[in-house]
Amino acid sequence: MPAVKSLEELRKLREEAIQKRKAKTTSGDVQITVAMGTCGIAAGARDTMRAVLDEIEANNLTGVIVKQTGCIGLCELEPIVMVEIGGQPKVTYGKVNVERARQIMKEHVVGGKVLSEYVIQSA
Repeated sequence: MPAVKSLEELRKLREEAIQKRKAKTTSGDVQITVAMGTCGIAAGARDTMRAVLDEIEANNLTGVIVKQTGCIGLCELEPIVMVEIGGQPKVTYGKVNVERARQIMKEHVVGGKVLSEYVIQSA
């Protein structure tokens, strides 16, 4: 990193850092995380992510934050999608193909109904 040569440069760097932090901590009413490690991508996570984003756009959903993460160690259950709504417990879905992603968006995210047949049970 080059040396800061003026107070104005320092202020600019500080403001940029604050904006980056805000972007990372922004939260909506709903957070959807798609596991995008190499195993997830190989299993179709890109298409799953695209389906989630398409549903948000098609239905003009607001307050939904979509994130991605790396491998979470459950390769045999990829693609994996985690849904967090408000203060409710996080729900983790496994083997989420495009059709299931659309169903999760419609029934769980919009309708509030957890699709228990696709939920990964924690130990």
